[in-house]
Amino acid sequence: MTTVRLPLFPLNSVLFPGLVLPLNVFEERYRAMMRDLLKTPEEEQRLFAVVAIRDGFEVAPSAPGLPDPTSQPEQGPAAGFGDDPLKAFHAVGCVADAATIRERADGGFEVLATGTTRVRLHSVDASGAFLTAEVEELPEEPGEEAGTLAAGVLRAFRAYQKRLAGARERSLSTGAELPDDPSVVSYLVAAAAVLDTPTKQRLLEAPDTAARLRDELKLLRAETSIIRNLPSLPATDLTRGTTSLN
Repeated sequence: MTTVRLPLFPLNSVLFPGLVLPLNVFEERYRAMMRDLLKTPEEEQRLFAVVAIRDGFEVAPSAPGLPDPTSQPEQGPAAGFGDDPLKAFHAVGCVADAATIRERADGGFEVLATGTTRVRLHSVDASGAFLTAEVEELPEEPGEEAGTLAAGVLRAFRAYQKRLAGARERSLSTGAELPDDPSVVSYLVAAAAVLDTPTKQRLLEAPDTAARLRDELKLLRAETSIIRNLPSLPATDLTRGTTSLN
């Protein structure tokens, strides 16, 4: 087993390989992380690990809260994640490559990163200015009949998009060609479908591409059936993620 230590950025969402992640960094612990990443030469990858939060808060409280208005907010890199941060996060995350890190006048950062590979967390270190984690890369195995499943998932995804666009009383605006590589299809659909975080996390953790695609096919068919019987749904853009406020 080969592990590496990377800065750790917990979020209330799941990052998938190949997907773009915009970040608006304003907490000091994550500012410190970005300042450290900027020390890496531009020609090298500026990598950090992203994990979905299982139990905790993406943004640490910055003022006294309830029920005791005199209580002081937690400080430090593990604020909001309890005594054992490892237990606060899902075990599988994704490495992100920060292509752009732009510092603002107020000391915050605008970051544009892309998911690269899945990793499993083995330990979390909160002794520094920001969290770091020992992670092991998880290989992406194709599984059986991944190509055939990918074609079926793409058909189901197009039907899902059309139903969702109709439920929102708007036309489907995306004209982009969808990929045909099974693993890319599996991650794109997992990110684009309107699913809750535990379901997205389950898809990220799938043992292989084929297993992820099989799960997605069931989910898409079920969601399409539900949408067909709903008069309207709240507007949600399927093709881009919102900027995460840490």
